[in-house]
Amino acid sequence: MKRKPVVAIVGRPNVGKSTFVNRLVGSRNSIVDDLPGVTRDRIYFDVEWQNKQFTVIDTGGIIPGDEDEIMLSIFDQAKIACEEADKIIFLVDGKEGSNPVDFDIANILRQSGKPVFLAVNKIDNPSSLMMINDFYGLALGEPIGISALHGSGGVGDLLEVLTEDFEILNDLEEEKIIKIAIVGRPNAGKSSIVNAVLNENRVIVSDVSGTTRDSIDSKVTYNNKDFIIIDTAGIRKKAKVDYGVEKFAVDRAIRSIRDCDVALLVIDATEGISDQDKKIASIIIESGKGLIIAINKWDLIENKKSNTINEFSKKITKEIPFLEFAPKIFISALTKQRINSIFDKAEEIYAECTKRVSTGLLNKVIKEAYMLNPPQSSKGKRLKLLYVTQTGIQPPHIVLFANNADLMKDHYKKYIENKLREAFGFFGTPIKLSIRERSEKNKK
Repeated sequence: MKRKPVVAIVGRPNVGKSTFVNRLVGSRNSIVDDLPGVTRDRIYFDVEWQNKQFTVIDTGGIIPGDEDEIMLSIFDQAKIACEEADKIIFLVDGKEGSNPVDFDIANILRQSGKPVFLAVNKIDNPSSLMMINDFYGLALGEPIGISALHGSGGVGDLLEVLTEDFEILNDLEEEKIIKIAIVGRPNAGKSSIVNAVLNENRVIVSDVSGTTRDSIDSKVTYNNKDFIIIDTAGIRKKAKVDYGVEKFAVDRAIRSIRDCDVALLVIDATEGISDQDKKIASIIIESGKGLIIAINKWDLIENKKSNTINEFSKKITKEIPFLEFAPKIFISALTKQRINSIFDKAEEIYAECTKRVSTGLLNKVIKEAYMLNPPQSSKGKRLKLLYVTQTGIQPPHIVLFANNADLMKDHYKKYIENKLREAFGFFGTPIKLSIRERSEKNKK
């Protein structure tokens, strides 16, 4: 498989890096806000320009020398991005002019040994063109004026010189890679789990709730199989979510659930199950995604006995009975206890999510279930199940044709679902059951 070239976009805070990324990608993928420091971790997006494909890394705004813990982490993330990149775009602010921080960053970029392209952003009108000359002093070659917000200026010129030696890649191999979204409440240890499975500080980890704001994709190989790990922002109660950056981050986390194959719901073992955990679980099920419940920080549970895991599992089932079908793993991101079981379970569950059952076998199982426990009649009418078929996967979609859809009560629907699980497994995946009416004379 040919590797796409990688381009890192770096600069000090609030120069428009995320706006520029959105311009390249063609959609509002990065969170954009006037507040400095919105992007913290490095985030990857695929870009195509004139049939040339490459990956851009959006990074947090950096200030060399700033000793703040978060700023130091952002700086480390930007350095890692530069190490990974084949080329670097250094974005500066054309409205403000050159800044001492720009000179510090320029010195660091020169030491990287990578090709650096100097882009002067916010050149939104002809009167601001003169500001471009202010950046020759950075000694990084000829500055190119652009407007990330409007797409005017030299965006095309920048991409032209940036991609001149990139190959036209029309034969990229496409293979199914299981996407695992790490979701849960803030500070449950989601980013620590990502770092544990990647064996590197791929994502900033902090004791401050809400550190992760964007959903971040990372590729990891386990047992010669590739997976995509998606770290997401902690999902808090709506009433506690501030409008603006945090709201967008939570929306992005929910979108990541809808885009993934398997969701890993992280529960803090020291805090137990909350109403918010139940709500997040409901989002996962409504989205029809495979589900693993990961009880993290298991190393902090004292006086564990041989049956402690079993008791905790029963507690989860009692408090969230609608998640009985989901496997539970007890892990520690800190000690990496059972951390690789995430991938084993994800692979198993993906197979269940995509499982297809023959129509003949489905009808046999449902007919036996009906005969064992026929539904009670209602006002002299009784539900009759005439025909069953599977129409889709992810999640498995089972359609039951009945004489009267209104006679299918929730408790009997749950009974049918349980019988399907007994017969075919569907371990770790929701089952979508649809009831359609059909006349008995049209029964197949």
